[in-house]
Amino acid sequence: MRMRQAFLIMVLALMVMGFGVSSAAAAEPIKIGIIQGLSGPLEIYGKAEITGFKMGLEYFTDGTNTIQGRPVELIVEDTQLKAARAKMLLTKLYSDDKVDLAVGPTSSGVALAVLPVAQQFKKILIVEPAVADSITGEHWNRYIFRTGRNSSQDAISNAVAVSKPGVSIACIGQDYAFGRDGIAAYKKAAEELGAKVVHEEYCDPKGTDFTAPIQRIIEALKDKPEPKYVWVIWAGKGGPIPQLISAGLDKYGIQIASGGNVLAALKLMKPLKGMKGSIYYYYENPDNEVNDWLVKEHIKRFNDPPDFFTCGGFAAAGAVVEAINRTGGKTDTETLITTMEGMEFMTPKGKMKFRKEDHQALQPMFAFELDTQPDVEWAIPVCTDVLTMEETAPPIQNKR
Repeated sequence: MRMRQAFLIMVLALMVMGFGVSSAAAAEPIKIGIIQGLSGPLEIYGKAEITGFKMGLEYFTDGTNTIQGRPVELIVEDTQLKAARAKMLLTKLYSDDKVDLAVGPTSSGVALAVLPVAQQFKKILIVEPAVADSITGEHWNRYIFRTGRNSSQDAISNAVAVSKPGVSIACIGQDYAFGRDGIAAYKKAAEELGAKVVHEEYCDPKGTDFTAPIQRIIEALKDKPEPKYVWVIWAGKGGPIPQLISAGLDKYGIQIASGGNVLAALKLMKPLKGMKGSIYYYYENPDNEVNDWLVKEHIKRFNDPPDFFTCGGFAAAGAVVEAINRTGGKTDTETLITTMEGMEFMTPKGKMKFRKEDHQALQPMFAFELDTQPDVEWAIPVCTDVLTMEETAPPIQNKR
């Protein structure tokens, strides 16, 4: 009898121990590293990304900050837009902090520098918001997913706005991966629609005087028949649009074209009422419950609407929560890759889908025409058409 009691006690003890181990495993935190440029010329982007990610995590976990019973722990680092620092920080996140995956960075140049780190540690990096095509193109590896749009998606949707046979276009952008990849993609898309890109200018990202590039653009376009445009691609503070506006392009019949941007940049576009283009996100354009929540909560908390990159961070959080929910809480890399390839997930823009071939998120874009209102500080990109993820799907450029 005593032996039987002892056996039962031992069984119960083992069951309790097993339950404890199971509970501990279930409660193990999900660690997510975030690397963004939180200081420097793109800090407005990086800070909006962090805000968006936190709000997205809140929304998609119903305010619990847990996924499948596991609490989420964020470790946020500032790259200062320096490639060497970003590589060091991502190495630390993967090796020392043992994050399950990472999100970021802001700059395309920095992103290209850290892609091999994800491959080295065999850990997922969700690129958000860096845009250069080569991130999911020639420099891609299987551990890279991107929720942000790429240069081709921007280019395809913007080219549709003005490109047709007989149109001449000059392009001006920043002399680094974002600008060069962006113009290359735009040129390809515009010329496939029948337009001709006749001139390209690449400027110092920190430059403030665009007199010489603008003069060269005028020389390239002035004798071309109308319609003719100068297409601007610029990230961060500054840029050539104010000087282009004051350069007297009208007398040569040259119009300015550009994609949408953050609210601060849209303030500079108020003189461009009627300009057509496309935009990744403007808070009034999408029509879905996720965006409704984001807009309402952001205005309530910050007294301003969500910006371009707030949506980006929110989308990245949506992808993370959807993936880990689908795995039942598993966060090992191979399970996540298998789950995320071809996965659809909801964002403030609407549905996105990770393309299996290159892990680029296919997504809608919003064609617009700029309008102005006296009581609104910025030019308003009024949606004229929602371009579907199929319409804006970029070419597959990697060598998988």
